[in-house]
Amino acid sequence: MIQGVASASQAINDAKKIVVKIGSALLVQDDGEVRLRWLDSLADDIAALKDQGKEVLIVSSGAIAVGRTHLGLGLKSLRLEEKQAAAATGQIRLAHAYQATLARHDITVSQILLTLDDTEARRRHLNARNTIETLLKLGAVPIINENDTVATSEIRFGDNDRLGARVATMIGADLLILLSDIDGLYSNDPRKDANAVYFPVVEAITAEIEDMASEPPVGYSSGGMITKISAAKIATASGCHMLIANGKEANPLSSVASGEQRASLFLANTEPQAARKSWIAGSLKSDGVVVVDQGAVKALGNGRSLLPAGVTTVRGSFRRGDAILIEGPDSEELARGLVAYNADEVGLICGKKSGEVASILGYEGREELIHRDDLVLTGLKKKKR
Repeated sequence: MIQGVASASQAINDAKKIVVKIGSALLVQDDGEVRLRWLDSLADDIAALKDQGKEVLIVSSGAIAVGRTHLGLGLKSLRLEEKQAAAATGQIRLAHAYQATLARHDITVSQILLTLDDTEARRRHLNARNTIETLLKLGAVPIINENDTVATSEIRFGDNDRLGARVATMIGADLLILLSDIDGLYSNDPRKDANAVYFPVVEAITAEIEDMASEPPVGYSSGGMITKISAAKIATASGCHMLIANGKEANPLSSVASGEQRASLFLANTEPQAARKSWIAGSLKSDGVVVVDQGAVKALGNGRSLLPAGVTTVRGSFRRGDAILIEGPDSEELARGLVAYNADEVGLICGKKSGEVASILGYEGREELIHRDDLVLTGLKKKKR
């Protein structure tokens, strides 16, 4: 978490894990072609951030905007199946463009297509998060978009502003940057009101702040300030700061980081890890219980993950990603967290060393039954007082 952030430039410079959302209007020309020169400048910025040891993810719009032109669909209102066809075509072109520009810096890219369920259903949430975190550890830059080609109820997640916020929440990012065609939040639409007041820092999203949101201009954009405020509410509640920055010019990230260009900063009021722990502790019902031995009690108290070897008993019917309780030998609640195995699998590996799990289950799973990032102490804290 970035403590004591006072400006947009400081937010970028202090962040360790950054999600950058790119709007269609920035990435795609009116003729449906990708703005390659602009994309090259953005790739230069991303490479510079990675050279500073930062992890960067991109949430990219533009698949439908690119694909519709190459399928001859123009700018008419598209039916669901036409949008899906355009997305299927556009995704390939976008992925190639990102791959080519980041290859200039010897950076590997990966494509991840998410649906709403991937960010909300716990098991799919864990799968997506683990994949993204593995890619980041391997030095890759994930390029994320809505899985438009398989959406059935509606083509969009809603918009990629909120998708960016969901992704930032999922991976515990400390900064979300929304690159748009406007440099931040104003009291009124500055295109219509020359006296609109600019807000460099937003400490809390009040009803007054929400009333300042406006609809997007005509064109490829699907969000506007309304969805950006919604994204800010999601991100800041999970401990992630958010920036709204103008991305129309070249090198938009470095321009904000250097202070040459302003951006509106929405401040988070908690740390990402603290927000996640609070969510696990207070918002999830228990789907089962594992009882642990005294050695595991001590390990948990020292901030360690729960390993299979420390489990003595399993109760309930739960699946990977479900929330379960952890009880001590005296049957009192110690903690709760998101489990990495199904109940029947836990029954097979409880009391076993992590190195034996693969041979018992027949596949290579996680070493931890519940990783410390997915675990929050509850009763154990009370017992220590």
